Amino acid sequence: MDVVYTHCCGLDVHKKSITACAITPEGKETKTFGTMTEDLLDLADWIVSKGCTSVAMESTGVFWKPVYNVLELKDLEVLVVNAKHIKAVPGRKTDVSDAEWIAQLLRHGLLRGSFIPNREQRELRESVGLRKSFIEERARQVNRLQKVLEGAGIKLSAVVSDITGVSGRAMLEAMVNGIEDPQVLTKLAKGRLKNKKDDLVQSLRGLVGPHQRMLIDTLLRHIDFLDQQIARLDEEVKERMRPFEHRIELLDGIPGIGRRNAEVIIACAGVDMSRYPSAAHFSAWSGVAPGNNESAGKRKSARSRKGNPLLKTTLIQSARAAAKTKNSYLQDQYHRIAARRGKNRAAVAVAHTIAVIVYHMLKTGKPYQDLGAGYLAKRRDNAVVRRNIKQLEALGYKVVLEVA
Repeated sequence: MDVVYTHCCGLDVHKKSITACAITPEGKETKTFGTMTEDLLDLADWIVSKGCTSVAMESTGVFWKPVYNVLELKDLEVLVVNAKHIKAVPGRKTDVSDAEWIAQLLRHGLLRGSFIPNREQRELRESVGLRKSFIEERARQVNRLQKVLEGAGIKLSAVVSDITGVSGRAMLEAMVNGIEDPQVLTKLAKGRLKNKKDDLVQSLRGLVGPHQRMLIDTLLRHIDFLDQQIARLDEEVKERMRPFEHRIELLDGIPGIGRRNAEVIIACAGVDMSRYPSAAHFSAWSGVAPGNNESAGKRKSARSRKGNPLLKTTLIQSARAAAKTKNSYLQDQYHRIAARRGKNRAAVAVAHTIAVIVYHMLKTGKPYQDLGAGYLAKRRDNAVVRRNIKQLEALGYKVVLEVA
C-alpha cells in the first residue's frame, strides 16, 4: 500500500495513560505518557520532536477531549476516529500493539476522522447541551411534584394545565405556608382559571401534612434553581449566537422548530454545510437517515444510526411538534406514515425530512416554503385514479373517465 503520511503518530488513549507510537522514515518508536495536563504537553512536544504532522486516536468516551485540545494548539492534523473503523485483527492485544495499529492505518491513509468543530463551536455545543439537560431535569422535578400532590389527594393537574404556572404556583406556596382551606386557595386563581372555581375547590381538597409540605417546598426551591440556571444559560447561548441570528430566524420558519431548537441545530452542525457532501450525508451524520442493511437481495432490519445524540433528539422532538402544525406538509407526511408504520417511525421519517430542509436552507440561505397538506396527494393523483379504476373493474364495472 502507498504511504500517505511519512511522519505520523497513533495514540491509544485511556483514563490514566496514553500509549503513543510514532512512525517516521527513521523507524518506529513507542512511548507511554500520563493524562495530566503536564503529561499531555510533554506528549505534544514529543510528537513535534519526531516531525509528525498527523495524529490519530480513538474517540474513547471523553478521554480524547483534553488530548485533542492540547494537540490542537500545536497545529497538528488530529483525527478522532470511530472505534469501529480501527478494530485490530483478532489475536494478542496490548496498548502498544493498538497504538502501532492506529499509526499503521494512518500512515497508509486508511482512517477517516470524525467531524470535530472548532473550540468556539465546541463550547457553544456544551452550553446548549447543559441547558437541554437542565430543561429535562426541570420536567422530571415537576413530575415528582405531581406525584407528591397525587399522594396527598390534591388533583390540581386535573384542572390546571401547568401546576407551576402563576396560579398553580401561588396555590402551592400557600399550601407550604399551612393554608389548607380549598375556598381560600381557590381565590388565588388568575385569568380564565377563575371560571373553574367549583372544580378547583374539589381538586384542592386533600390530606396535606407536614411531610408533604416539606417535599413540596423542597421541589419548588429546586425548580426555582433550575429556572435560574436555564435563564443564565439562555443568556450565554444568546450572546454566542449573535453572529448567526439570521440563520436562527431562517430555521425558526420551519414548523416544529422554535428558537431553542434552531440554536441546538446550529451549535451541533454549524452553519457551513460545505463540510457535508450532500443532504444525505448530513441526515446520516445527524442520526435520522434510514439504515442500509441488505444481503443476498434481502433487506434486513435497517435502524437509523446513532448519529449526534443531541442533534438527533432535537430533530425528532421538532418532528413531533411539526405533526401538530395544521395544514402543513410535515403534518401530512407524519400522519400518512404513522397510519402504516406507527408514530415512532413517522417521527424519525419527518425528522429526516427536517434535516434535509435544514441542510438546504443553511446552504442556500433561502427561507422555508411549505408545500401544503395536499402536496403528497396531488403527487399521487394518477396512482389514486388507477387504483380506484382497478378496484371498480374488479367489481364488474366498466369505467369511463371524463374531465370535469
